[in-house]
Amino acid sequence: MPSLLALDIGNTRLKWALYAQAQPGSVPLASGAEFLDHIDRLSEGPWASLPVRPDAMIGCVVAGDAVRRRTEEQVEESFDFEPRWVVSSAAECGMVNGYDHPTRLGADRWVAMIGARHRMLAQVAGGRPRPMVVVMVGTAVTVEAIDAEGKFLGGLILPGHGIMLRALESGTAGLHVPTGEVREFPTNTSDALTSGGTYAIAGAVERMVQHVRRHCGAEPACYMTGGAGWKMAPSMSVEFELVESLIMDGLLVIAGDRAARIAG
Repeated sequence: MPSLLALDIGNTRLKWALYAQAQPGSVPLASGAEFLDHIDRLSEGPWASLPVRPDAMIGCVVAGDAVRRRTEEQVEESFDFEPRWVVSSAAECGMVNGYDHPTRLGADRWVAMIGARHRMLAQVAGGRPRPMVVVMVGTAVTVEAIDAEGKFLGGLILPGHGIMLRALESGTAGLHVPTGEVREFPTNTSDALTSGGTYAIAGAVERMVQHVRRHCGAEPACYMTGGAGWKMAPSMSVEFELVESLIMDGLLVIAGDRAARIAG
């Protein structure tokens, strides 16, 4: 099975990982992250000294066409293959897309859901599949609902911590982006702002868990990922598994499934 370079390009950073094969659960041979302003250094920087040269690439991008083109230039300078990008579709890898316009769903959201479903099915080990709530905490926060059959029911999008705090700073006299702590009863402005943003996100997530529980008649498996996921985890009142590699896991599932279909 060919080696694979997987890319996850978010609103702030490009994350990459090199795998010996496109197989879920694979341990990366190398990995890294670059802020979007520094993408142009990849070909002469970390990609110039990889332990093995990848045979193929798969990625998802939400940062826009200009960033995607800059990344493609780096890939083409470094390797002898064409970049492949995941675009949300009506169905893939056992997931059914319930969005009104399936192709308008963010590719990162779609890939993360595919990674989460693969993880859930492995955890139940042939038993009854569970509905899921999948949360990504980054520049924006997304909260996805998936039923036990793998249908994406719908999801929430809300601002991440940074956007909330900057909005308050720009729109409210005398408030500044804080370095506060999350407190049950904040008694200073920094703690009040940090706690307010954290509990706003936690409340949206917990409400979605209630919706899924009621709609599906079962307790959902809950997964959280994203660069700021570790900040949210201690403040959640429902049990979540923090999975740092959920998007990469989804890319491996998709790449493996596509390769198997071509081989078959």
